[in-house]
Amino acid sequence: MESARSVSWEAPEHYHIPKGADWFFALAIITVALVVAVIFFGNLLFAILCGLGGGVLAVAANMRPKIITFSVSVRGIRIDDALYPYTTLRSWHIDEDHPRGPQLLVLSKKYFMPLIVLPIPEEYIDDIEDIIAERLKEEFLEESFFNKLLEFLGF
Repeated sequence: MESARSVSWEAPEHYHIPKGADWFFALAIITVALVVAVIFFGNLLFAILCGLGGGVLAVAANMRPKIITFSVSVRGIRIDDALYPYTTLRSWHIDEDHPRGPQLLVLSKKYFMPLIVLPIPEEYIDDIEDIIAERLKEEFLEESFFNKLLEFLGF
């Protein structure tokens, strides 16, 4: 039996949770309170930065994710136009029990992007395991607390 040499699929770049008016109202209250508190302490520049941060957060929270192409091949893992060769990766794990569906977790050797998380369709789990198992070691990996917190908050 010959194993697959490449598996490709499309998925949103992140899971989008629509936010209602209440969410944006709470963000506005928190941002305004923070700006007022920082002005009270006499730091106008930081107050401006906090106000801009709240605005950017509101815009980012309202953006819809674009659909991108994911691929696992004998050369590496491709996310849209970026290829991550196996020489830049340490280990992998497939989390089949994630509430939003199966995910491929890949640990990178890069310090600023240590964990790569890819949503995967259930029908490709075995093919992906066959391709990656020959090239990387399998190790239990899980998302960081910060990622879980951001998912809980709707990002």
